[in-house]
Amino acid sequence: MATQVNVREIILETLLLITRDGEYSHIALKNVLDKYQYLEKRERAFITRVVEGTLERQIEIDYIINQFSKVKVNKQKPVIRTILRSSVYQLKYMDHVPDSAVCNEAVKLAGKKGFVNLKGFVNGVLRNISRNLDMVSYPDPSNEIACLSVRYSLPMWMVEKWISVYGKETVEKMGKAFLEERPVTVRRNTAVVSKEEFEKELEKDGVVYRRHPVLPYAYELTNYDYLAGLLAFQKGYIYIQDISSMQVAEWAEPKEGDYVIDVCAAPGGKAIHLAEKLSGTGYVEARDLTEYKVALIEENIERSGLDNIEAVCQDATINDEASYEKADILIADLPCSGLGILGKKPDLKSKMTVEMAKGLADLQRQILTVVHNYVKPGGKLLYSTCTINREENEDNTAWFVENFPEFEKIREKQMLPGSDMGDGFYIAEFRKQ
Repeated sequence: MATQVNVREIILETLLLITRDGEYSHIALKNVLDKYQYLEKRERAFITRVVEGTLERQIEIDYIINQFSKVKVNKQKPVIRTILRSSVYQLKYMDHVPDSAVCNEAVKLAGKKGFVNLKGFVNGVLRNISRNLDMVSYPDPSNEIACLSVRYSLPMWMVEKWISVYGKETVEKMGKAFLEERPVTVRRNTAVVSKEEFEKELEKDGVVYRRHPVLPYAYELTNYDYLAGLLAFQKGYIYIQDISSMQVAEWAEPKEGDYVIDVCAAPGGKAIHLAEKLSGTGYVEARDLTEYKVALIEENIERSGLDNIEAVCQDATINDEASYEKADILIADLPCSGLGILGKKPDLKSKMTVEMAKGLADLQRQILTVVHNYVKPGGKLLYSTCTINREENEDNTAWFVENFPEFEKIREKQMLPGSDMGDGFYIAEFRKQ
C-alpha cells in the first residue's frame, strides 16, 4: 500500500510540474521515469498511463467534475484540482482500479499535501462522480463544436478551425487518433547494423516488433519496459522517430558528397537520418539555438557512431553570410504549434493559443527569409512542421514562393492523424533555380 500511495504522489507531482509550472509533458514524464527506474514495470506503466491519460482527457474530465462540484475546476487549488483530475481519469478509464481505492487514496493524498480541511470535499466529489458516472450529461450532438470538444478533449477553437478546413468527419478521425495508444516507432541505424542483427538484438530483450510496410528501416516496438535500457538503444542501433518525420530524409534524396544544413535540428533525428543516407560521405551541419539543444544533438550523434555530421550552435533568425549558397540540401523543420502531435504532447491542448500559433507562423517566415540564402543554385529546401495548422503550412508555402521566386515548389503534403500513418506533419519541397 505504501508503494501505491507513493506512486500516486509521483503522479500528482508530475502533473503539477506540467499544468502548474509549465514544464512540457514529454520532458517531465521522461525525467520522472528516469528517476524512478527502480520501480516495478507495472508501477512505471501506471504512472505513465495516469499522467498521459489525465492530460489527454483533461477537457472531458473538467466537464465531468464541474457537474458534481460546487467549486468549479478553475476556482480549485492546483493540488486539489490535480488530485481530482487524475482520480476521475482512473474512475472512468481504468476499470481494474477499484473505485473505493481511487477515492481513499485521493483523500489520503490531499491530507498528506496539507489540505486536511479539504479531505471531505475531495471525498464527496469523487464518490458522487463514482456513483453517477453513467448519468453525466454531455453536450447535445446538435452543438457540433461543443460535442466534439468534450468527446475528444480538444479546445473549442481548434475544433472550430479544423472543421472549417478539414470537415467534421476528418476532425473526428483526428480526435480518435490523438487518444489512441500507439506503439513507439523507431528507425534502424542502417550505417551500423543489418536488419538481421538488429532484429536478433530486439528478440534477445523480448521486444515485439513490427516492420513498416514501406520503409525498410522503420519498426513499431512493444513489450518492453524502458527503451533506453534496451541493448539496441545503447549500441546506437535505433533512433526514436515518427514515420511522418522520416519522410523528410526520404524527400531530400541526398546524393553522395552532398552538403546538408539543418537549421533547427534538435534533437537531431532528421539530420542523423540524412547523415546515414550519405553513407559516410558528404557533411551534415546540425544547427540549433542553444548549447542545451546542441548537447542533445551531440549525444545522439555520438550514440549513432556517425562521423559525417556535426552539431553547431547557431540562431536560425540571424543571417550567416558564410553559409550563403553552401547547402545542396537545407532542412527547415521549424518551431511550430505542434498541433499534429497532440497524442504525444497532450499538454499543448491547454498551452497553445490562436495568438501563439500566429506568432509561430510569423517566426517561420522570419527564419525562411534568412535561411533560403544558404541553398546553392539547383539545391533543395525542405520546409516541415509537426502541425496541421494551415497558416503555418500551406499559407507559408504560398508566401515563400511569392516572395522568393527563385524557388520552385516541387511538392507538398499535409499528413493528418487518423488518415495517414504517423503524426500530423507537413512537408514542402522547393528547388532553387
